[in-house]
Amino acid sequence: MHTSGFFERQAQARRNTLVLIALFSIAVILITLVVDLLGYLITRDAEVTANFGTWLLSRQGILTSVAVVTIIGLGSLFRWIDLASGGARVANMVGARQLDPSGHDADERRLRNVVEEMAIASGVPVPDLYVMDNETAINAFVAGYNPGEAVMVVTHGTLTQLSRDELQGVVGHEFSHILNGDMRINVRLIAILAGILMIGQIGQFLMNTSFYPRGYSSSSRDSRGQGALIAAGLGLMVVGYIGLLFGRLIQAAISRQREMLADASAVQFTRNPEGIASALYRIGQSSGYFQHTRHASDMNHMCFSETVKISFTSWLASHPPLEDRIKAISPGMLARLRNRTRDDIPSPASEPRPDTAQRTRSFTDGLQGLTSPISGRSQTVSPDTRLSDTAGTLTQANESYAQTLLARLPANFRTLLYTRTGAVQFCYSLILHGMNAGERERAMAACESKGAHACQPEVIARFYPALDSLGSAIRLPALEMAMPALRKLDPYERRILEQQLDTLVRADQRVTLFEFAVLSFLKRHLLPEGARPDRVRYRKFAPVADSLATLLSLTARTATENAAAAEQCYQEAIAGFETRKGAMGALKQKVTAKDLAAALQQLRGLSPMLKPAVIDACGHCILKDGKVSVWEYEILRLVADQLDCPMPPLPASPE
Repeated sequence: MHTSGFFERQAQARRNTLVLIALFSIAVILITLVVDLLGYLITRDAEVTANFGTWLLSRQGILTSVAVVTIIGLGSLFRWIDLASGGARVANMVGARQLDPSGHDADERRLRNVVEEMAIASGVPVPDLYVMDNETAINAFVAGYNPGEAVMVVTHGTLTQLSRDELQGVVGHEFSHILNGDMRINVRLIAILAGILMIGQIGQFLMNTSFYPRGYSSSSRDSRGQGALIAAGLGLMVVGYIGLLFGRLIQAAISRQREMLADASAVQFTRNPEGIASALYRIGQSSGYFQHTRHASDMNHMCFSETVKISFTSWLASHPPLEDRIKAISPGMLARLRNRTRDDIPSPASEPRPDTAQRTRSFTDGLQGLTSPISGRSQTVSPDTRLSDTAGTLTQANESYAQTLLARLPANFRTLLYTRTGAVQFCYSLILHGMNAGERERAMAACESKGAHACQPEVIARFYPALDSLGSAIRLPALEMAMPALRKLDPYERRILEQQLDTLVRADQRVTLFEFAVLSFLKRHLLPEGARPDRVRYRKFAPVADSLATLLSLTARTATENAAAAEQCYQEAIAGFETRKGAMGALKQKVTAKDLAAALQQLRGLSPMLKPAVIDACGHCILKDGKVSVWEYEILRLVADQLDCPMPPLPASPE
């Protein structure tokens, strides 16, 4: 079975978690031994022990070891639970402010435009955006457990000091972490470091207690007790620094190579090496260090550049040196940036790029290689295309697609998407748009009045002109743009939205595939049951054979024009799976929404390395005639979204 880069990176991210656990275990063992040695040195005068090894196996030594492991374990566990809610909790931890999607600040809108372009181009929901208002340094990070619930946090310096091209380079770097599966291990590393540093924090507490006692006594017994407390606190603080050393080494081991990969990916995404290189150079000229958050050290491995100043940089830094990163982007780039600064020549990255005509042509050329967001017509795509190869990729053509798409959206349409009420009414408009006037009236009448969530015909109607003029392909990208506003709904409001949409969908006694896709997308990204991480339950196709048959039967029947063609397409699609052909069963003549939902739910439990085959099998049916219509692409996006696979716009066959 073929495997693509995205799924290999996802599998590698899971293996990195095992590496992280191994490094954590080694650090815990070494810290425990150091604390045991400290305990032995403090107590050996009071209790005669032959040697450290004997003390280690004594009751006192065993209790000390158990206490240390318990303290570290509890410290990590508490932070792990604290961060279970995902990226939003990490952003709140560092005091970041969530950007209002409907805000009018020019810098914030520029950031949102850049992020929306990359989200649409890569096929992921638009992340929630946060800014650290008190941090003037240039830095940024992403956090979350999967691309669908990612948040992006930038400092005030990033927002105000960078040009658009530089900002695009930084955002491209962070999107690489989203697509490569780095976010999950980054959040888990915060929890692990919290446990490792717990011993030092206890030592600091003991030192403070000994120097600032509640009462004063001059007795020799109290003086000896205070001295022992100081010695224990000082020793534990030393152990804390050792723990910090281990934490730094773990950060460096996990993070360094991924930062170089993210830099290279940003260049690939933007096709503008000067953008990210100039941003790195600006950090070198000023700083990327956090000044106002006490979690700067915890976040160091997650950020675009170092957040704290580190001694022994070559060993302990979680990022390669800035100069090395710039040279890796382009060997002569550092010299050019230095010369430009010395000669006081404005950087092209800080101005509108002069080759406007060439960029316009590249936009047009790029759009010819993608399904059109405007016409809604079928586009020619090579039947040999492996759609799983496009998963988790972001190309200049995709970026051009997104830029052109956003440029065609009316301003009032986008403004409505950025408000909670507008985003809710847009969801209703997606369902109602395909109905005639009588069906719309009956569907809205079937919905109960739910206050702010009641159908508002005058607001819903404001979306119809854009949906008419831009075609069906605008529907899913616009829904992704509405996600930041929809995420601001509280749990009760989200459930009401689901119920209202379900009522609208069932008002005409049928559920179309697009309606099912909208409901599934919103349940996946807004409701608690959809946010639960998927455990790997199946490492072979045999246990999910019936679910595969359900999905491929539906795909084959919708992608072909008659029963014979559907049967042939289905047999070709199932032939590639490593299971007995008979176990898949015959083509299913009827697949209900309930059947499809159950099938997708089971397929979510597949190992990441098996998911490319599912996407390619669906792709085989869709691409069999060499054409991809908008609704066929929406089928693919539905499957990919349920499998946690970002699916960008489809490539066209070469001329």
